[in-house]
Amino acid sequence: MDQAGEHMKVQVLQENLQRGLTIVGRAVAARSTLPITANVLLQTDRGRLKLAATDLDISICAWIGAKIDEEGATTVPSRLIGDFVSQLPPATVSIEVPGNGRQLRLECARNDSTINAMDSEDFPRIPELRDGVTLAFDPKALRRAIERVEFAAATDDSRPVLTGVHVKTDGVRLTLAAADGFRLAVADITLAESPSESVEVIIPSRALRELSRLVGESNEQVEMRINPQRTQVLFAMTDVEMVAQLIQGTFPNYNQLIPAEYTTKATVSVDEFKRETRIAAIFARDGSGIIRLQLAPGEGGQPGQLTISARADEIGDNEGKVDARVEGDASKIAFNSRYLQDVLNVLSGSVALEMTSPSSQGVFRPVDENGISEPGYVHVVMPMFVQW
Repeated sequence: MDQAGEHMKVQVLQENLQRGLTIVGRAVAARSTLPITANVLLQTDRGRLKLAATDLDISICAWIGAKIDEEGATTVPSRLIGDFVSQLPPATVSIEVPGNGRQLRLECARNDSTINAMDSEDFPRIPELRDGVTLAFDPKALRRAIERVEFAAATDDSRPVLTGVHVKTDGVRLTLAAADGFRLAVADITLAESPSESVEVIIPSRALRELSRLVGESNEQVEMRINPQRTQVLFAMTDVEMVAQLIQGTFPNYNQLIPAEYTTKATVSVDEFKRETRIAAIFARDGSGIIRLQLAPGEGGQPGQLTISARADEIGDNEGKVDARVEGDASKIAFNSRYLQDVLNVLSGSVALEMTSPSSQGVFRPVDENGISEPGYVHVVMPMFVQW
C-alpha cells in the first residue's frame, strides 16, 4: 500500500464497530517490545471495513459492513478506540483519515474526536492461509470439546508442548488432548468427512480459548486450515478469522496414561459431587488443597456412598456424603481440589470415577442415565499422597 493509502473515509454503525473492536481486541498485545502491536488496524477491504489485531502469536480479523467513500488504512491504539467507541450513542460513526495520515478523526452524533495514528505500513503482516489441509466443524461440538480440554494444558513454559492442545485426526474422528503433568483431558469430535490428509498439530491452548469465545453461541460452521509447512493454523467464520502460530515439538504419548481397567467405579450426580467438593475446597485451602474421597459399595439394597472430606489442622475439617452406585471394592483416593473442581465444572448429568488404588490415577468419564460411559471424553487426574 503506498503512502496515499493512508487516506480513508468510511461510515459504520456504532454497534457494529464496537462489536468488531471487542472481537479483535482479544488479540492485542498486552506487553510488547513492538509498540504498534498495541494498535488495531482499520482497513477498507472489498466494500467492508476490516479490523485486525495481533500479538504476533495470535491474530484476529473481523469484517463489518461499511459505506466506503475513500479506500485506505491506518492503525490506532486499541484500548483507546475500544473504550471510546463503547461510550458512543448507537448512531452512524464517520471515520476519516485526513491528508497527512497522522490522525484518525471520528464523528458520531454530536461528538467529534481525533486520535493519533501510526502508519499501517508498519503494522505486522497478518498471515493469509490460502492453501493447506482444511477441516470443517460443527460449532457446538467444537466449543464443547475445547471447553472440556483446554484448561488441562500447562500454564508454565518449562515444556512448551504441554502449553498447547494436541489435535490429531483419524478418519472422521478428531481428538483434542491436553496434559500438564498432573492431569490429562481427551475429547473426540466426529467430523462430517475425513480430511484430505491426516493432521497432527499442537495448537496453543490460549488460541483455542479465544476460538471458543469467538464461536460463542453461533450456529455457523467453523473452518480450520493448516498451512503446508505446519507452522500456522487458521480458524475462519463468515466475518471473523483467527490465525495462530503452532507449537513445534512432540506431544507425549498420552494413551499409556489412561488405565485399561479399574477395581472400583463410583457413578454419582455431577451437581451433588460438585457441591460437596466446593464446600470441602473451603477447608482444603488451608490444608494444601487436598480433598479426600472414600468410595463404599452399598449393602443390603442400600445405595453406595461417596464421602468427600477435607481438613486443615488450624481451622477444622469437613465431611460430606453423596449417594453413589459403587461397583467393586471399597476404596479411597485424594486429589488436588482445583483439579477435581476443574473436571466437574465441564461435566453435567452423571460422572463415573474409576480407580485401582490410592496411589494410581483416577479416571473421570461422563455417563448416561443407564450408567454407560459416554464415548468421546476421558479425564485422568494424578492422586495426592496423603496420610489416611
